[in-house]
Amino acid sequence: MEYGAEHLPEGLALDAMTGQITGSLNKPGEYQVVLRAKNSHGTAEMKFRIVVGETISLTPPMGWNSWNCWAGSVDQEKVLRSARAMVASGLNQHGWSYINIDDTWQGPRAGPEHALQGNEKFSDLKGLCSELHRMGLKAGIYSTPWITSYAKYPGGASAQPDGAWSKALANKENQALGKYSFAMADARQWAKNGFDYLKYDWFPNDVAHTAEMSNALRTSGRDIILSLSNTAPFESVQDWQHWANCWRTTGDIRDTWMSAPKSWANSVSEIAFSQDRWAPFAGPGHWNDPDMLVVGFVGWGPSLHSTALTPDEQYTHFSMWCLLSAPLLIGCDLERLDAFTASLLTNDEVIALNQDALGRQATRVATVGPVDVYLKPLEDGSKALGFFNRDSIEQNIAYEKLESIGFRNGQRVRDLWRQENLPDLQNLATDKLVMVIPAHGVQLYKLTPLIQR
Repeated sequence: MEYGAEHLPEGLALDAMTGQITGSLNKPGEYQVVLRAKNSHGTAEMKFRIVVGETISLTPPMGWNSWNCWAGSVDQEKVLRSARAMVASGLNQHGWSYINIDDTWQGPRAGPEHALQGNEKFSDLKGLCSELHRMGLKAGIYSTPWITSYAKYPGGASAQPDGAWSKALANKENQALGKYSFAMADARQWAKNGFDYLKYDWFPNDVAHTAEMSNALRTSGRDIILSLSNTAPFESVQDWQHWANCWRTTGDIRDTWMSAPKSWANSVSEIAFSQDRWAPFAGPGHWNDPDMLVVGFVGWGPSLHSTALTPDEQYTHFSMWCLLSAPLLIGCDLERLDAFTASLLTNDEVIALNQDALGRQATRVATVGPVDVYLKPLEDGSKALGFFNRDSIEQNIAYEKLESIGFRNGQRVRDLWRQENLPDLQNLATDKLVMVIPAHGVQLYKLTPLIQR
């Protein structure tokens, strides 16, 4: 493959062999470029915008997180192997780029600022980031404003001015806020190492510590996404929108359609169909996060299993996360990526809904028996419609209420999972969308106004 670009602004350079763009721009603004790719099969080109300004994460981040796969058994080699698998599988060619280390990387504090360093499992964090960047990927890290993290590793605060920490202290001061914060020192260390993303994890999330870390990242000298975890209180959503790039709207997800009684985990269906109240606060730079994807081989530790979700439940899971403009973080073992999971995660037409530049979150606009209808406006004037069957039996419906949810005559209909065009809807007063929706399944369409000739 050979790559090229037109109108690339001064300060940026494109590698013709890899397609990677490197460099920096000092002047805020929006730059229109044309990117081209050529191989033995032909040539393709597309217009892109490079936007320089105060807002980062203009579309939801896409990548991988270590927790749902390796949990506390993660180490530097597993992270690198996952990154290599992302590239080898081709996922990186579909927008997947972040490789995020979760809890249990933290070691003792060191240096003049007493910044957190990696432990024996992560002996060279700067080298790790450099290697990820050489692959064209981005690097993520984890922390908490507590003295001790959920997994009982050093946090971002201490009861001691030098940040001293021990296992005995962890048992005594478990998940407590410390007198001395090291947010500024840690942010500068992460920037120096080359990290691009921070998962900041504690409960309940509070505005003061969010603002503190937001300011620390902003002044670190590097653009670093701030993602809050977990279960951000809804009453403070405008604060999360102001200070953070992503915030969790729920507790931890598990690979089940419905949660067992008294379960501490949240199921896919419970999360998916309870996000409407958050919708007004999503947009470029600021995303509601319903937690990670639970497809492929998951297991929260060394022993993994194939997701307990049925194939149709997985279509629903991924379709809804894309409609919600949610951060897309794969949680499975990328070295064991099966054909079905790979096809699920590489449907560019579905991913495009998630990455649409308008950044609007879909909301429920109708219910037909057990079928919920979700609508997402898109930047080009098109709209995405998802029909979700919440019942345990197949549903046959003929949907004829398109006018009532804002459509006008003349729509081109595209089935995004089958990647085929359906007969155009010429008269919405009489034409219908006729469909069969499997149990816990989805039909996902893009409706585009027909060009008047």
